[in-house]
Amino acid sequence: MDPRLQRRVQRYGWDKAAAYYDQYWADQLEPAQDLVLGMARIREGEWVLDVACGTGLVTFRAAESTGPRGRVVATDISDAMVDRVKAIAAERGMPQVTAERCDAEEIGQSDESFDVVLCALGLMYVADPLRALEQMHRVLRPGGRVAVAVWGARSQCGWAEVFPIVERRVASDVCPLFFQLGGGDALQYALTRSSYSDVDVVRIVTTLSFDSSESACGAAFAGGPVALPYSRFDAPTRDAVHAEYLESLAAYRRGDGYDVPGEFVIACATK
Repeated sequence: MDPRLQRRVQRYGWDKAAAYYDQYWADQLEPAQDLVLGMARIREGEWVLDVACGTGLVTFRAAESTGPRGRVVATDISDAMVDRVKAIAAERGMPQVTAERCDAEEIGQSDESFDVVLCALGLMYVADPLRALEQMHRVLRPGGRVAVAVWGARSQCGWAEVFPIVERRVASDVCPLFFQLGGGDALQYALTRSSYSDVDVVRIVTTLSFDSSESACGAAFAGGPVALPYSRFDAPTRDAVHAEYLESLAAYRRGDGYDVPGEFVIACATK
């Protein structure tokens, strides 16, 4: 896929998904987010950049660690995600949190201005993840920490069929290299190549539990990375992709719901 097209697909796709994201993913992603924050070791008063912040699930937990003397800047390619973070920050009275729309490959922050950079489950969507890691390295102060999470190996993620199911009905790949950083030592290699040191990588197994076929499909289609093409499907096409996707999950059915295996890879490193 042309990188410019991929960025547009991600930008407008996550605009579509923003309203559904917390409903379907807040609990499912918590194990990876817990580990990202634990490995980042955020301290009071530090400056933190949260790249691909989504609805702020990591942003606001980081802000609790920095306290009011610190600062957390949240960036995302999606206007809708950024607007949600701004609204939540205002509701919670957290002036140390700011948010702006920003491409991960062109971070609009000054050199060596942050103590910590976070990117929890956003790097898979970036057209050039090495460029994004280099940008994160640029804005880190010497000795600063980066903590990154990606989905693991495709073979370990039971929901992975959502991509070919959608791609059979659209002209181009939605997330052509989604699993590239989750296999083998790919994430460690990417961090090392981007000039980080003291790289520590942890791989964890998880279960995505959905209480119904509706919630399983809602997470996969309305609240996830294929939201843009899905929004353009007519009713018969939506019914067809739902049926095909649920068939791919048949082995994981538990009563009315599904327990779908998944895997996260989490890494931290220093500048």
